[in-house]
Amino acid sequence: MTRKRLPRRLSRRVVPVVLLFSLLLCVACAPRLQPPGDMVATPRLAADDAGWQASDGRELPLRRWRPPQPKAVVLAVHGFNDYSNAFTEAAEWWAAHGIATYAPDQRGFGLAPYRGLWPGQDRLADDLAELSALLRQRHPGLPLYWLGESMGGAVVLHALERVAARPDGVVLVAPAVWGRESMPLLYRVALWTTSYTIPWKTFTGRGLKVQASDNIEMLRRLSRDPLFIKATRVDAIHGLVNLMDAASLARPKRLPVLLMYGLKDEIIPRPPVERFVERLKSRPDIDMRILVYRNGWHMLLRDLQAETVWRDTAAWIADPTAALPSGEERRALPLFTPEDGE
Repeated sequence: MTRKRLPRRLSRRVVPVVLLFSLLLCVACAPRLQPPGDMVATPRLAADDAGWQASDGRELPLRRWRPPQPKAVVLAVHGFNDYSNAFTEAAEWWAAHGIATYAPDQRGFGLAPYRGLWPGQDRLADDLAELSALLRQRHPGLPLYWLGESMGGAVVLHALERVAARPDGVVLVAPAVWGRESMPLLYRVALWTTSYTIPWKTFTGRGLKVQASDNIEMLRRLSRDPLFIKATRVDAIHGLVNLMDAASLARPKRLPVLLMYGLKDEIIPRPPVERFVERLKSRPDIDMRILVYRNGWHMLLRDLQAETVWRDTAAWIADPTAALPSGEERRALPLFTPEDGE
């Protein structure tokens, strides 16, 4: 039995209709962003500093760890699917050494509204700038540092490109700078296809077989923590990759930067980190120091050797030019050497 072909004239009409229908389906299934607040407001801190209001009226959670007389202030921004709890142990240690830490639950994470729904990279950057201005008012005269872990590092980098606000320095902890240019083609195609066909679909990542830290007890606690997101929407991943695209091309000029990375990091690969560092190191107007921890994983602030990272951070905040206690600094490119292994 032979197949009948469509007449050529009919085929020419059908193909555009099919393409148009497919395009409409993609538009109908476009990645979703959470809605902004429903009012124009003046950003403000809650009376007890346990929350804050953004310029769109959205009320957002905020944690704080303050010594009686702080010498510096850190605004800490958590990673993807995490929340402000990420900084508890580090912030307690820093508070004991004179550093105040404030950590928000970013929109879509922790106790913030619309948990699991991506808020948009510009809104995250604007929130960082607005909260930073409030903390400047709360602690006049004290140096203020932005610290971003993983996705939080990407938010910090994007904010430095987008907003006028400037901290006194930036700490990037395993920053998420894995943009599309560093991803295999298969990853990019799969992400685009799922983002525009099943953006609401969630994935747990259990089959990826990657380890985020050597602190197994901490990882077990996270697996039981109801505020730590375990099933991620496809459109949230799409938004994260867009943010990483922007972060990988950021140029934090004229301010000190401390970048930390673990050789055992299985979440953010080495090549995009090295490419990011090479781009920045080629510019004379960027003051950047790099620490590569031989026993460090992705969750450097919660690894078994976390206190080493806390101590380096505090030492750098006290004096960005001083030698750092761990001795893990890399001063020359290439950032990684054959001795580091694959």
